[in-house]
Amino acid sequence: MTVMAERTSQMSVEEFETIAAAAPETVTLEFIDGRIRVKAVTDGDHGTIVSWLARRCMQTRPDLDLYQGQGLRVEAYREGRAKPDAVLAPEAHFAGHGEWADPSGTLMVVEVTSYDSDTDRRDRYEKPAAYGQAEIPVYLLIDRDSRTLTVHSSPDRKIGGYRTVHTAKFGEKVLLPDPIDIELDTEILKNYVR
Repeated sequence: MTVMAERTSQMSVEEFETIAAAAPETVTLEFIDGRIRVKAVTDGDHGTIVSWLARRCMQTRPDLDLYQGQGLRVEAYREGRAKPDAVLAPEAHFAGHGEWADPSGTLMVVEVTSYDSDTDRRDRYEKPAAYGQAEIPVYLLIDRDSRTLTVHSSPDRKIGGYRTVHTAKFGEKVLLPDPIDIELDTEILKNYVR
């Protein structure tokens, strides 16, 4: 075991928050499953996908906001820290919250895959477990590698994830279930992948 691996396995949440606060703006750090994770810098297509989703959500549900860059306390006993690509919550829900907010009241978290080596483990396995344990009603994974959207719903702390998982190809219509109730026409997403 390397010294860094040893140190991160013993790191407290408070130590992580100190490190994350000092990180340059070009780096996004997360603390998932007791380890520091570095999120890749987003590209233009990634940002365009998040903007597209924000427009769809605001047109259909103007009572909600789609936040970008909002950190959440996740995992059992809130010992993890994640910065989803977007967080859907009631309008002004995070006003007055710090960098790492309690996920209560969050309706959906969104991750858009990046073209990096950590995507598989981070977005497809670690994040659904962490968000499900935090009892966030919906986790939407927009997967540019497989050209799919995966909607995780019905969080279950006991299984450490979600009971319901539905995957659709880009181009299909996707329903974001209750409490969101928004249907997405995903045809345009085909334009934002390699």
